[in-house]
Amino acid sequence: MVQNKAFIYKSLPNGWPVPDKNLTIEDIGFDENAAPPKGGFTTKNYYVAYDPSQRGRMRDPAIQSYSPPMNLGEPVISVSVIGKVLRSDSSSIKEGQIVMMQSSGSESYSKKDESAVKTTQIIEPKDGVPLTAYLGLLGMTGMTAYGSLHEIGKPKKGDVILISAAAGAVGQMVGQIAVREGLHVIGSVGDDRKLDFILKDLGFTSGFNYKKENMADAVKRLAPDGIDIFYDNVGGELLDVALANMKLFGRIVACGSISTYNNAKETTPYGVKNYGAMVRKRLTWQGFLVFDPNIVQWRKERDENITKWIQDGSFKSIDHVTEGIDNAIEGFLGMLKGENLGKSILKIADPE
Repeated sequence: MVQNKAFIYKSLPNGWPVPDKNLTIEDIGFDENAAPPKGGFTTKNYYVAYDPSQRGRMRDPAIQSYSPPMNLGEPVISVSVIGKVLRSDSSSIKEGQIVMMQSSGSESYSKKDESAVKTTQIIEPKDGVPLTAYLGLLGMTGMTAYGSLHEIGKPKKGDVILISAAAGAVGQMVGQIAVREGLHVIGSVGDDRKLDFILKDLGFTSGFNYKKENMADAVKRLAPDGIDIFYDNVGGELLDVALANMKLFGRIVACGSISTYNNAKETTPYGVKNYGAMVRKRLTWQGFLVFDPNIVQWRKERDENITKWIQDGSFKSIDHVTEGIDNAIEGFLGMLKGENLGKSILKIADPE
């Protein structure tokens, strides 16, 4: 047996998860000499993706949603985990390959049964493309950004786009794509470091720190003629401000509402006051899931373009890395608080 430290979902949070109560780090053990599950495989894990959607799975099992709740006492489920195959009983996955597993546990070692094989991606390393890009730009995060922006946002050169949580994993990618496609790109962020990042590093047209400037005043200042596209990762007050400032036939891409994810049961969410703009301005406001067919249809184009742009240096693969599984809780809560620049990732071990 070897040590197998894991990030454990211990108990149901009410509001913000509490370290050592709702979330813990525990050694759950791993027999590296044991045979893999029939038709499955085992891995040593290198990287684990953090995503806001993980918080939504930490819920009462009676509450229905698009993804199942996590199981108490088990490792926190991540959208994507990258590891090296140690042993395999599958004809399609070979020992020594680097793989990305979907909906897998945040742990140092994993045992995957036959059912996991069909959702496991074999990664063929490419020059100039960091392995972590497959958790972000070339993973679910990138598919979210690329597919939804084009399918729902329908961007056109010269459009004005406002992006909330603009320095986050999805926001920074949407912004970079929009810049490339000739849009006027405005980002909303929560501190001056992030504002410098989106303006100087990512090339946004403009932006504002919503903690220092009134949101309504900032949007009116930066988009005096209105907004064509609002890419919404947050919900709350900025959604209401955007509704009031949308142009006729504007598009709202409803990606997430992280402002509400850690509300306690007794909390009343921010209510939308400007809903009437939907009718007056004939707006399109659409939500989506990354595995919807109309989003997935953009995968081939996404893969080709983003790989090329990373390799030629014109697109930044920005990672916010938490080092070591002992710090997994801190990294997870930091992601929920918006402390990350780019994609939040937990690094468990150095790739071999």
